[in-house]
Amino acid sequence: MSALTQAQPVPAALSQSRAAGTGEPDLWCTYAAMRTLAWLGRTAEAEDAEATARYLRSRRNSDGGYAWSAGMPSDAWATFYCTQALADLGRPLPEPDGTAQWLRGTWTADGTGAAYAMAPGQAPDVWATHFSTRSTVRICGDGVPDRARLLAWLGALQRPDGGLSWSPDSRTSDVRACHYGAAAWFALNGVAPVDPPWDVAALTRWLCEQQTPEGGFRFSPEADVPCMWATYRATAALNILGASPSRPVEPWIRELRGASGAFVRWQGYEVEDVWASFCAVGALQAVGAPTADVADAVVARISALRCAGGGYTYREPEHAADALSTAAAVLADGTEPPGARESSGSPEPSVRADRITWLESCQLPNEGGLMYMPARGSEIRCTLWGLTAGAFAGEAAQPARRRIAEWVRGIQNPDGGFGFWEGRGSELLSTAAAVGVVRHLGAAVPELLDAAALRAFVSRCLGPDECTAALPGTEPTLRQGLQAQRIRHALGEGSPHAVTSLLDRHRVRGGGWANTGARLPDLLSTYEAVATADLYGLPLDAEHLRRFTDRVHSDGGTAWSPLAPGSGGPLADALGSLLRRRVDGALRALPDLALS
Repeated sequence: MSALTQAQPVPAALSQSRAAGTGEPDLWCTYAAMRTLAWLGRTAEAEDAEATARYLRSRRNSDGGYAWSAGMPSDAWATFYCTQALADLGRPLPEPDGTAQWLRGTWTADGTGAAYAMAPGQAPDVWATHFSTRSTVRICGDGVPDRARLLAWLGALQRPDGGLSWSPDSRTSDVRACHYGAAAWFALNGVAPVDPPWDVAALTRWLCEQQTPEGGFRFSPEADVPCMWATYRATAALNILGASPSRPVEPWIRELRGASGAFVRWQGYEVEDVWASFCAVGALQAVGAPTADVADAVVARISALRCAGGGYTYREPEHAADALSTAAAVLADGTEPPGARESSGSPEPSVRADRITWLESCQLPNEGGLMYMPARGSEIRCTLWGLTAGAFAGEAAQPARRRIAEWVRGIQNPDGGFGFWEGRGSELLSTAAAVGVVRHLGAAVPELLDAAALRAFVSRCLGPDECTAALPGTEPTLRQGLQAQRIRHALGEGSPHAVTSLLDRHRVRGGGWANTGARLPDLLSTYEAVATADLYGLPLDAEHLRRFTDRVHSDGGTAWSPLAPGSGGPLADALGSLLRRRVDGALRALPDLALS
C-alpha cells in the first residue's frame, strides 16, 4: 500500500465527531439498497416500500427525467437509479413515454459514433451511456436511436492497453468504465444478438491484471488499494464477457464482513455502508458464489439504513454525515473568516476542529478529492466546499494537498472541462469548482491544468456577446455565465465589463439576482453574483443585497428564494450566513462556492 493510498482513520459517529448530516435519504444509497434486496430476492421485506417509491417518484421532473434532489435538473444518473429502483420495487413507472423522450434528448453524436450524455448539451460519456442504454432498453422498453453508431462509440472506448476508458478521447482505463461499457453492450445484445465491439481477449486480460494478490480488484494500476466497488465492477464485467478472475475472489470478499455480518469496502474501513453490501452481493453473484449465508445479515443491515419517510442513506441516519453539510456547518459559524484555522498554540473551538477533522477524513484511498459521503467517489464540489471550510489548511497537510492537486489534474476531461467526478461529462459548474480548488491550493491554472483545453471549453460555452454562457444547445443562465467568467478570470482573461453586463441583466429591483430573467431572485444566483463581483473587485451595493437577505432570512434559517417556506437546510443557511456577513462588513469578499 503506497503512501498515496494509505487508508485514513474511519469517520467517527456524528455524536462523537459533531460532523453534520441531514438524516435524509440519498438517491444512490436508495438504489443500492433496492438493487441488493432484488438480487437477494428479498424486496418484499423492504419496510414501508410505498414511502420509498414516493421518494423516488418525487425526483421526477416535468421534462420526464429525474434529478438527484427535488428542484435540480434531470440527469441520466438520477433517471436510471430512480427508474431501476421503482422497477425493483415492482412499481409502475410514471409516464414512461415522457422519460423515454427525455432520454432521447441526451443522445449526442461525436467523431466516433453516438452515445448518451449525462444531460442535454454535454458530451457523451460511458457513465451516462451505461445508465441511459439500460433505462431506454430495459425500463422504458424503447430502442436506442442508432444501434450501429452506439456500438461504434462503445468500441472506440478501448485503449491500447486493452481496457476501456470514459470516452473515446480519454486516455486512462478503469474497471468502472469497463463494466459500464460491457453492461451497455449487454443490454443491446439482449434485444438482438451482436458481437462485443472490442478485442475481448485484450479487455478481459486487462481486467484480470487489476486483481491484486489479496484477491480483490483495484480501479486501475494507479490505485493499488483493492476495494469492493472495483471488485464488483471488474467481476461483473468479466461475467458479462464470459470470463472469470484469474484467482479466487470469494475469500477476499468474505473477509470483509463486518461486525453485523454485512460488508465493508476495504480493509481498515469499518463502516458497513450500503455500497459495500451492494458491491459484495453483486460480486459474489458475478463469480457464481452463494449468497444465502450472508443474506439475512445484509437485509438486516439495509433495514437499519432506512430513513423516516422512505428512502435510504449510506449508514444509520443518525450517523450519516456528509461533506457538504459538514462544510456548511463550519461556514455558517461566523466566529472567524471561512477557511481560516487558528495557528498552533491557539487551539480552535472543539466543534469546529472536529468538523474539519471529519472533512479531512473524507479523503480516502484511490482518489485524492473529498467524497460527499465517505467511501463513495471523490467529487469536485465537495472538495471545493471542504477546502473553503478549512480542511488541509496547515503546513502538515501539504501531502494531502498534493493528492488533491494530482487528482484535479487527472480528472480534467479531454475537452478541457470537468464533471462532478472522474469520467463524467463536462459542464460549467464543475469546471468552475475545479478552478476554485486550484485557487485554494495556491496554484495558477497553467501549473495544474491544461489551460489551452480549458480555454477552448469555456469559449464553446460563451455566447456571441462573450457575456452569457451555457452548454451548447441549452439556454443561457446567470449562474452559467458567472461560472464562465470566474474560469476566464483564472485564465487571466477576465472581463469586468462582461460581469457587470451580466449582473445588470439579471438584477432584481427588489433585491438579489435571478438565474433567468430579472423577476424572481434566488439564493444560489445571488450568492454567485456577489462572489463573482468580489473576485473581480467590483463595488457592492450593500442596500440592494440587504433587501434580499432580509427577505430570505427568518428565525428558522435561510430560504432558497423569497417564495420558499422556511429554511432550505444547512447549505442554504451557510450561504445565507456568508451573505449577511458580507453585507454587514464582517467579510471583505465571499468565498468562491457553487452548488447548481
